[in-house]
Amino acid sequence: MLLSISMNAFKTRRLYLIFTLAFTLFAGLGAVDVAQAQQQSLLEYPSIHSPRVGLDGMVVSQNEAASAVGARILARGGNAIDAAVGIAFTLAVTLPRAGNLGGDGFMTAYLADQKKVTVIDFRSVAPKAATLEMYLTPDGRESAAASTGYRAPAVPGTVAGLWLAHEKYGRTKWAELVAPAEKLAREGLVLSADEAFVFGWGRKRLATSDAGRKTFFKPDGSAYAAGERLKQPALAWTLQQISKKGADAFYRGEVATRIERDMREHGGLITRDDLAAYRAVEREPLRGSYRGYTVYTPPPASGGAALLTMLNILETFDLSGLSPGSAETEHLLAETMRLGHRDRVKHLGDIDFGKIPLQGLTSKAYAAERAKLIDRDKATPNAAIKAGDPFAHESPNTTHFSVADRYGNVVSVTYTLGSDFGSGVMVDGAGFLLNNQMNNYSHVQAFLASSRGEPMPANAMQAGKRMMSTMTPTLVFKGEQPWMAVGTPGGGRILNTILQVLVNVIDFKLNIDEATHQPRISAGEGPLEVEPNFNADTLALLKKKGHEIRVSETMGSAQSIVIDKGFFLGAADPRRPGAAAVAPSR
Repeated sequence: MLLSISMNAFKTRRLYLIFTLAFTLFAGLGAVDVAQAQQQSLLEYPSIHSPRVGLDGMVVSQNEAASAVGARILARGGNAIDAAVGIAFTLAVTLPRAGNLGGDGFMTAYLADQKKVTVIDFRSVAPKAATLEMYLTPDGRESAAASTGYRAPAVPGTVAGLWLAHEKYGRTKWAELVAPAEKLAREGLVLSADEAFVFGWGRKRLATSDAGRKTFFKPDGSAYAAGERLKQPALAWTLQQISKKGADAFYRGEVATRIERDMREHGGLITRDDLAAYRAVEREPLRGSYRGYTVYTPPPASGGAALLTMLNILETFDLSGLSPGSAETEHLLAETMRLGHRDRVKHLGDIDFGKIPLQGLTSKAYAAERAKLIDRDKATPNAAIKAGDPFAHESPNTTHFSVADRYGNVVSVTYTLGSDFGSGVMVDGAGFLLNNQMNNYSHVQAFLASSRGEPMPANAMQAGKRMMSTMTPTLVFKGEQPWMAVGTPGGGRILNTILQVLVNVIDFKLNIDEATHQPRISAGEGPLEVEPNFNADTLALLKKKGHEIRVSETMGSAQSIVIDKGFFLGAADPRRPGAAAVAPSR
């Protein structure tokens, strides 16, 4: 257990109180239990996993260097918005497979002085020149152009989203927030073993553009090894432009010129007009509840509505007699996930481009109807699970980080390039990778609807339209106060991962670190996926219930914070190496 305190700053009595309170917090003990514990000759803790503890805030991200940048910003008086901006820019340097300037995402933030929760939607949009035919093979399947190369990127939203958040709610000078990332790009990043491995793993995609190949590999084509320094001078130039001129540098300045030139030379679609027209949007969050806790999450094109649907379905079942990881718990989670997945695919899209049945999808009555489809004794065949009719209830590779500050603000951010390293395209002379989000529109479904004369799906591609996303940065309140910030990368498994973290903490009373370490499952269209080394007895019971099981890789990377009894408890998910919870020092 690490406490971010200076031993010289506190007297013995202060330290004693802190450790006693921390033990109480971890153990869930009352005053009498603590008194009894103090009579023991050996100190033992009730959990294998304990969160990082902070007194003045907390930063949790997938990369230790980025977490340290955020913690320093908080320590110097910056707020959670400031730290989130600094972390996001740093991740563009230290975690290029997901951290980005050329991607998009969502920010859910609580502003303590205004007592409000808000969402910054910086999801990317389709370029004006994009057409459905560009992303289909002659027989109506999605082509590789949607996922790799110069036609895969949508118009990026990250820089605009960070700028909007800072302009409205930040307190530290913009240039100070970009400076750590610029310095790291210019002076170089010493690669860890995992970072060196990832570049080798992504060699084929990173070789999509000459600029990417020259940046991430040596002149002779060999990969950088662990312990070697990777410098990114072109990215440092772009960050310097953004530092001096804000978002205008990216969307209307010299960076935009370089993006358009590179696109034009390689048959890409993004133009200066597309960039100048892009807008990040501040939106009202969706609000739901789960067992007395209030849940705030982004509206479409985020996956937040589907998360609330799943929580509402699960709430109809009493989990109090169950335990985490039991066959009955996993069965109920899997069946709930399948129902939520079907509704997400059918009904969600850009809220600005069509009628999305949000009130129906998030209503308790609709969830109660859907819950009746779950048999507690056996799995429903995948083919038998259909999307529901929420309209009847109307009256409407990615990374995540969380930040909490001493002023009461809390921020949850998920942003992405799409696949690891996005489209594989690095903008020549600008040093950053572009996303491959054009593959997140429903191209095949749109083709089928068009050929049959049916209405287009909610997620059909249109110029300027945001594509559907599973990114769901979420805040949970206990009463009127923010209590948890949670989110994760993981593509189609994002909602399922968040659901399990929430159930582990709320239903099974695990601390946030325990909840993060629990084995995960995921269910959607196909077999029930489970993480490696899942309990064999549980799997046998799930198979008896009719589940087809597939052992998969690890799922998600939930970077979470719980605020309780004056402590900031950070849990860094170990599923992706390098994640860290860092508390600001006093």
